[in-house]
Amino acid sequence: MKILILGIGNLLFGDEGIGVHFINYIEKKYAFEGEHQIDLIDGGTLAQRLIPIIVDYDHLIVVDTINAPGVKAGEVYFFDFDAVPDAVDWQGSAHEVEMLQTLNMMDLAGDRPPTMIMGVVPTVIEITEFSLSPAVSDAVPLMETTLLGYLRSLGMDAVQKAEVDMRTIIPNSFRAAHDAYHI
Repeated sequence: MKILILGIGNLLFGDEGIGVHFINYIEKKYAFEGEHQIDLIDGGTLAQRLIPIIVDYDHLIVVDTINAPGVKAGEVYFFDFDAVPDAVDWQGSAHEVEMLQTLNMMDLAGDRPPTMIMGVVPTVIEITEFSLSPAVSDAVPLMETTLLGYLRSLGMDAVQKAEVDMRTIIPNSFRAAHDAYHI
């Protein structure tokens, strides 16, 4: 089975970039062993342009921000795309609906693989800076534990290859995108 862990978000809008920062963090910290192939991709704000990539996978995990009215920033949700919890207003990210539309379009064509969503409630979206709020930064260990536990349930083991501090990832996430897209 081919598993795609897809980080979604805009690095310029504070917490909105958590999906991209998080997959860069996981990629630097862990190597994966087991019966499946795992790829981590910075999807940025590409949404529909990701369809040709996503269709090549058997399983999809999207990491992004979510809306959850009345819930404090930094709360983490992990759910099946086909069973969004009532408390969650997941629209593909906290500021746009393109990823939701992309996954729904893939459904219509019968091309969407089974999809899990890992979402964190943001605080800072409107500012232009490469940073995360303390609440979202504090959510990273829970996100990490949740993701690794889920991957274990799929038969994959994570082997720590480096000690990584999220604060060192954030200022360099744009460089990872630059290298990945050969900009």
